Amino acid sequence: MKMQAFHEEAAKPVDELHAEDVLRNYLEERLGRPLSLILTENSTSMLSARMRVDVLCIRLHRMFLNADSHVIDEIISFLKNRRSRMCLFRQFIRDNRSHLSKRPPNKVMVKTAGRFHDLRELYDAINKEYFGNVIQAEITWGSRSPRYAVRKRTLGSYSDRSNTIRINPVLDKSVVPRYVVSFVVYHEMLHAAMGIAMQGKRRSVHSREFRKKEKLFVDYEKARAWERGA
Repeated sequence: MKMQAFHEEAAKPVDELHAEDVLRNYLEERLGRPLSLILTENSTSMLSARMRVDVLCIRLHRMFLNADSHVIDEIISFLKNRRSRMCLFRQFIRDNRSHLSKRPPNKVMVKTAGRFHDLRELYDAINKEYFGNVIQAEITWGSRSPRYAVRKRTLGSYSDRSNTIRINPVLDKSVVPRYVVSFVVYHEMLHAAMGIAMQGKRRSVHSREFRKKEKLFVDYEKARAWERGA
């Protein structure tokens, strides 16, 4: 399916379903693999993709039906190589903010500056290096609770409902290496990027594909060794 045909169809809002089929076929042809495409109104996660069995499952904001060929091809390049830059993708989002749904008024209180570690700095660096700056989740230090910290060993969490990453404040200490906090942030950003896979009727939070991508973090072995020894 030629890209020109995609734009001719996508320009017709009355024929959106057909335009969606054309886009799906184009992506499948260029990526060379079977895929499913779900168009969403999710303004916090414009693009996500994960493997389910042998099918690449792509979730993409509906407004990209009106994107030009350069933007679509940049998305394809990112899906092939997650380190690809996404300049046109981000510019298209900025130019089309009027199409985005409003966020709920009850926003999460965000605190990124810690005493020893700045989550915003770490998040931005990881988003650029590993995710092509497409992750749009909020990140914050969690609330301090010594009893909870002792009872739980959870160092971070991701809420799909609020699209928020929370990092346990027990990590905001001078004795905790920067690469450890960075790894926990990367781990939770992977959850934001991949979502939760299903194995039959069971939710698979840490799927085989997730564990594979987790090991791409440059200091994975050092961070895991520190966690085991802490």
